[in-house]
Amino acid sequence: MLKDITRNRLVGFWFAAVAVLVASVVAMGVNVGVSTTALLLMLSLVPPGIILALWRGAPPPTVGEILYAANTRKEGRRD
Repeated sequence: MLKDITRNRLVGFWFAAVAVLVASVVAMGVNVGVSTTALLLMLSLVPPGIILALWRGAPPPTVGEILYAANTRKEGRRD
């Protein structure tokens, strides 16, 4: 399952988990001050930012793939 997950889905799960955390804080009646708000904001924004910055996308095409695509597009496939 972890190999099939995309970074956008993982970030979505993260925001959902943070939303549940914020809702539980509000439901419990916790006094939400400036420091708690700043902590929850950083909790919700920093990890997804790191994920989006560091997670590798699709690998770049190889030279062979580029040449194959150029060859089949212009002249037809040669076997």
